[in-house]
Amino acid sequence: MYDVRGDNRQQKGLEIAATAKILRKGKAWSVPSQSAERRYTVWLGASESHCTCPDHEEGGFKCKHIIAVEYFIQRESYPDGSTTVTETLTVRETRKTYRQDWRAYNAAQVNEKAKFLDLLRELCSGIAEPERAKNGRPPLPINDALFAACYKIYSTISGRRFMTDLREAQAKGYLTKLPHYNSIFNYLENPALTPILNALIVESSKPLKAVEIDFAADSSGFATSRFIRWFDHKYGVVRQEHGWVKVHLMCGVSTHIVTAVEIRDKDASDMKLLPALVNATAQNFQIREVSADKGYGSKANLEHIVRHGAVPYIAFKGSTTGRAGGIWAKMFHYFQFRREEFLAHYHKRSNVESVFSMIKAKFRDHVRSKTDVAMVNEVLCKIVCHNICCLIQESHELGIDTAFWAKTSPAQKGAIQ
Repeated sequence: MYDVRGDNRQQKGLEIAATAKILRKGKAWSVPSQSAERRYTVWLGASESHCTCPDHEEGGFKCKHIIAVEYFIQRESYPDGSTTVTETLTVRETRKTYRQDWRAYNAAQVNEKAKFLDLLRELCSGIAEPERAKNGRPPLPINDALFAACYKIYSTISGRRFMTDLREAQAKGYLTKLPHYNSIFNYLENPALTPILNALIVESSKPLKAVEIDFAADSSGFATSRFIRWFDHKYGVVRQEHGWVKVHLMCGVSTHIVTAVEIRDKDASDMKLLPALVNATAQNFQIREVSADKGYGSKANLEHIVRHGAVPYIAFKGSTTGRAGGIWAKMFHYFQFRREEFLAHYHKRSNVESVFSMIKAKFRDHVRSKTDVAMVNEVLCKIVCHNICCLIQESHELGIDTAFWAKTSPAQKGAIQ
């Protein structure tokens, strides 16, 4: 991580160069004071520089205003000191490409469905059966309910047409009891299923904890069948739009595995949910970097990431200054003066957009459920399916062992209900 070294003048010079308006006046520079509403004049020389501030005139050494001008010129000029000249050039763009292991990719895709059923059954088997009422009709086992719900989302077809696939799964031993398609919908409407699905997402990410060290966070929406209507008083018309489920998640940037999920109100702040995503990921992964867009930028979020031993690469808004101090100032100066190096880390954030694109392309960008609870559970099922597909890919490409619940005792399994 970039570290701002030097004495107090060096630090303040960096702050002035990053936040203040420095003006060129002939052969001199006009630099604003940090403590009063006035400006000082700086002359730069080959061997010696001068400034009209009291600090330089009394001490004779390089003041913060001279340092600020030097950093300002360094930022606005080329490394050799020459100023920017605009010319018309013909540039041939060389597109960077990445090698694809097509043998592993083809093997994963060809065998995905069969392997998916094996992994889904193993994943669901780690959930202990909750206590049931002794009277009434015997319920569907929780393992079968989870398997049927996730497999239904994986298939992307209607509940009635899905029954053929479900009967075949029962014949192969993946189900102990064949559910009715309405039973699948009823289970999705059960709020008790939400924490269990979250536990499955976390467990399905653990096989890749030796691979992933850099993570990215973002949010996206899944459209619903609901319409929101309102009267626009300004234009005197009725407007409407689709309702949507807003999903906040964190993923590994190498394998696209989802490590943490938060689903709240559609207007929930991205910034406030980042600590929860980082905490959930840090329980199972060693975090080296966290990248996110400007919507997550706050001093509290940067400090929270640093407490987990990671470096926060979060973009800064145009109106941001580095005056907050601490990690905020250090990362802001890193962003200002080593922009290319900073962006090389920050642009790993595009991988979380790839994750949302993968989920929506493969398992649809909308939900069919009607109730709030069912819509949340349906999205969580999509993410469970996505994680299993990532594990299948990495098992062929990296030879990753995809065993679940390996270090979980029966007592711990029973606590996940």
